Parts: sequence; C-alpha cells; structure tokens
Amino acid sequence: MAKNTDLDAAYEQVTAAGHPAVKVTLDSIDSLGQEFFRWEFATSVAGAIMQINPFNQPDVESAKIEARKITDEYEKTGSLPAEEPFFEGDGIKLFSSSEYADKLTSNGENTAAAIINNHLAQITDGDYFGLLGYIEMNPENERSIQTLRAKVLTKYNVATCLGFGPRFLHSTGQAYKGGANNGVFLQITADDAFDLEVPQQTYTFGVVKAAQSRGDFQVLLRSRQKSLARLSAQMLKPD
Repeated sequence: MAKNTDLDAAYEQVTAAGHPAVKVTLDSIDSLGQEFFRWEFATSVAGAIMQINPFNQPDVESAKIEARKITDEYEKTGSLPAEEPFFEGDGIKLFSSSEYADKLTSNGENTAAAIINNHLAQITDGDYFGLLGYIEMNPENERSIQTLRAKVLTKYNVATCLGFGPRFLHSTGQAYKGGANNGVFLQITADDAFDLEVPQQTYTFGVVKAAQSRGDFQVLLRSRQKSLARLSAQMLKPD
C-alpha cells in the first residue's frame, strides 16, 4: 500500500543488492483483488514461456500416493509402518537413507548435534537449506526453527527456506522435489500433544500428518535432492 515506509525500506535494500524487483503501489486496499488476478495471469504466461504447465502438480501427487499407502497400512494393522532410525538418543531419532546415514556417521561422531552439524556441512556454494517442520505451528516452535534457520543463514551464507507441513507441500514443496538438485533439507517431526479422530476413519489427524511427512520424506529420498535427514523429537530446542 502507499506510504508504507517499512516495505519501501525493504524494497530499497533488495534493489541496492542488485536483485530484480517489481514495485507496485496500491492506493486502496480495494485494488488487492486485481493484483491477485494480475499475478495469477503472469504465472500462466511465465509457464508458457518456460514451456511448463503451471497447473500441473506431479510432485504434490507423488507425495500423496506415498501418504495414502501409509494410511492404508494403518487401517489394516492399526499402527504406522515400523521405521528404523540410524541414531537414537536424548529423545531424538534421526532418519535418512542408509548410504547417507553412513556418510554422516563415518567420522565416529555419535551425538545428535554432531550428526546434524555433519549434515549441515554438506551445504556448498549455490545450495539452499530447507527446514520442513511437521510440528505444531505455534509461536514457540516458530521461534525455535527460525533461530536455527538464521544460524544456518549466517554460518553458510546461503538462501534458507522454512515451511510448516503439510501446508507447504502445495507451494514450495513442489520445488523441493522437482527443482534443481541443490537443496539440503532437514525435516523435523514430533508427536502431537493433542489429536482428533478423522470422521468415519480408523485413523486420526495426527496419523494423517505423520503419513504425509513420511510420504514426502520418501519421495525426497528418491528425487534429485542431494542431502536429506529427518529429526524426530518430542520438543525442539533453539540451541
């Protein structure tokens, strides 16, 4: 909106750093609707120029397929499929592919902090770091993972992304799985303090979220992404 000094200052910082930017000034909040249409139309045009279908979502559907397999298994057995962490201690479990797990523990380090640091050390120039938080979206958790994100940004000087799952699956989640092979990811999961039954189903919403996180994790492991680990804990600490 017009006369927004905070946004103007942020815009000046972006342009001063040499990044491409577009500035659109609205005189009235009533003009927001036309801006939605403008950028939806621009997305379609950009897709045509790039020869991609902006209405296709293959990397969303692949994770859905894996999640449905897990919920189907839960309906048959009454429990989620068993998983084997490559590390467990201090209330934390770590998961990844066996090959990558061997890489993270090859130096003999046997603490969660050391292994996670080894994981973050895979970040190189041109990479980006993604935090995939399948945890309760509340101020405490957001502060914790924002603190972690900021530390990675400062130490490695790379772009960082943060999203709460499963909602990010329909936005940035598609780029994580189908984009360039330069993402280093840490998926964070935890048991829900409160849970609700899904009407007319044998599973709960917590089970659905767990299935979605596992499904997304499995697809990421099979995709082109270079590094992926999952941290499962009761509580996330900012340190």
